[in-house]
Amino acid sequence: MAEFTAADLRGSRFEHVDLSGSELRDVDLSGARFRGVDLRGATMRGVELVGVDIHGEIENLTINGVDVGPLVQAELDRRHPDRARMRPTDPAGFREAWDVLERLWGGTVERAGRLRPELLHESVDGEWSFIETLRHLVFATDAWIGRAVLGDPSPWDPLDLPWDEMPDTPGVPRDREARPALDAVLALRRDRMSTVRQVIEGLTPESLDGHTEPVEGPGWPRPRSYPIRECLLVVLNEEWEHRLYAERDLAVLEARGAGSG
Repeated sequence: MAEFTAADLRGSRFEHVDLSGSELRDVDLSGARFRGVDLRGATMRGVELVGVDIHGEIENLTINGVDVGPLVQAELDRRHPDRARMRPTDPAGFREAWDVLERLWGGTVERAGRLRPELLHESVDGEWSFIETLRHLVFATDAWIGRAVLGDPSPWDPLDLPWDEMPDTPGVPRDREARPALDAVLALRRDRMSTVRQVIEGLTPESLDGHTEPVEGPGWPRPRSYPIRECLLVVLNEEWEHRLYAERDLAVLEARGAGSG
């Protein structure tokens, strides 16, 4: 166990570090950036949260005695009326949710297509570029539909892009240097979205309540059985959230493009 007392660690970088159970007392975290951080069960007292931006899975978060999770969810549903459709309970609901995603992504892709091609490889505030976002969604589909639901132990395309914190896994590509054209990535996306559509169109109440057969070999998700419903909900959530990220960053890229003219 390390102990830091009256230490100046400004500008330090902690990556793949286990700080579970640590105690932070009279610590200055102003300007700190957290990504892929597990804060489950964390307790904070005497905290100043001013000008803080938190984006992630918020559940059972109590601030000054108030569980803010339901308040956040309700506000997000109000801002995005289609969001509630991403929590379907039956096959018809999943088909409706996928219809919504196809429609919304169509508009986002059309918006991106109006930008200069090089801007689609640019990062905004350290986030994935638009092209990388599409590549990650190909990975998510390959993982949760191709591997988990359809049973292909290695469904990956060389352009698949796992999330940054995922450990390197034999056989799973992670080429951060690739710069494919938009059309090439969209062709992959159309193929994977068509696969999701086929799976959803074939759903019955019985199959939706079923479980996957475990696959062998390294990859993601891990080789065990998963509820079909859970796999599909993961895909819906990935598609919904990453489109919002893309729309947010496209606004910045549009401003960059206009400014360079």
